[in-house]
Amino acid sequence: MYSRSRFTKSRTNVRRWQIGAVAGVAVAIVGVGLGVASADEAVPTINCPAVAINVAVPAQAQAEVQSNLQQLNTQINEANNRLKTTVGQGGPNFVQNAILGPLADKRFAAINRIETAIGRNAAKPDLNAEGLKTCTLNQGGGASAAQPTAVPPADNGGGDAAGDGATGGGDAAAGVPTVNCPQVSVNVAVPAEAQAEVVRNLQLLNTQISEANTRLVNTVGQGGANFIQNAILGPLADKRFAAINRIETAIGRRAPKPDLNAEGLSKCSLNADGAASAQQGTSVTVREAGQNAAGTGPAPTVACPDLTINVAIPAQAQAEVQRNLDLLNTQIAEANKRLAATVGQGGPNFIQNAILGPLADKRFSTINRIETAIGRNAAKPNLNAEGLRTCSLNG
Repeated sequence: MYSRSRFTKSRTNVRRWQIGAVAGVAVAIVGVGLGVASADEAVPTINCPAVAINVAVPAQAQAEVQSNLQQLNTQINEANNRLKTTVGQGGPNFVQNAILGPLADKRFAAINRIETAIGRNAAKPDLNAEGLKTCTLNQGGGASAAQPTAVPPADNGGGDAAGDGATGGGDAAAGVPTVNCPQVSVNVAVPAEAQAEVVRNLQLLNTQISEANTRLVNTVGQGGANFIQNAILGPLADKRFAAINRIETAIGRRAPKPDLNAEGLSKCSLNADGAASAQQGTSVTVREAGQNAAGTGPAPTVACPDLTINVAIPAQAQAEVQRNLDLLNTQIAEANKRLAATVGQGGPNFIQNAILGPLADKRFSTINRIETAIGRNAAKPNLNAEGLRTCSLNG
């Protein structure tokens, strides 16, 4: 059996050990705290090269470029924060693999986006994304240098894509080329019914030129060597060809279809010095109703030989004879009306086939009816229906 004094002494020793252990832990905690504070004071910071935009930034791209420049600073701040919160983590390559490496990838992507944004409306610059993506450390923990976020202004004249004073296209004042198109000359009289459509397409030729000039200004520096030909002059030629064809067709509905040389007049070139584009004329010579195809005088009229009845007409036949004599005049009037309404229609044989030929047939029948009416009550005369049937034209 243990004595009471021995038990008391043992319990006192235990208490002493516990107090010593607690004190040791406290010292250890204080030591760790001092160690952390010391490490925080020496945390490195990010050191990145500045991204310099040495070209004029088109107005359409400024917001996107600004956003990505600000993103470069955001990336640096995030990397600095990660350096602080991961002190002592990982092995010797932790900072490179977990912070500097991903930061380089993000910077490369942001700089590429800046280049692409500018390249949509100007020559795409090379901002050296590969060389500027890599950042190092400020081992002493100094403040990271902020990336510049100022965006070079757009070249309002459109002629200096590089912002260095060299002109490369834009409006005429800045030396940007303009469209130079040949004149479309409507050298035939335009039927009154076709005038509105013809003038509308002549005006459209000017609209097409204006649109092409605007596109030349807005796309300065875009594409390769063949950009202007493929993206502007080529489509313009197609539009002009179609408009000139529509003019020919509109005239051809009421007059002989002219050949306005759509193929030869569709192609435009450039005024390299930015001179004002020549405007297409929109006035035409109008052929009013009743005029000839040239619009220089009245439409032709029918010239028919007179019918002379050199025999006595029985009383029973006089009404029928008179009715057919009147019909001969009606036929002439109808033919004249058709001549005026169809000026220029059809080919060279149109008038003969569509007007004079049918008129001859009608006259032959009418003169025959007169001979027959007389012949019912007297000797049937020969009024020369074959010879008098054929009419010609006045003018």
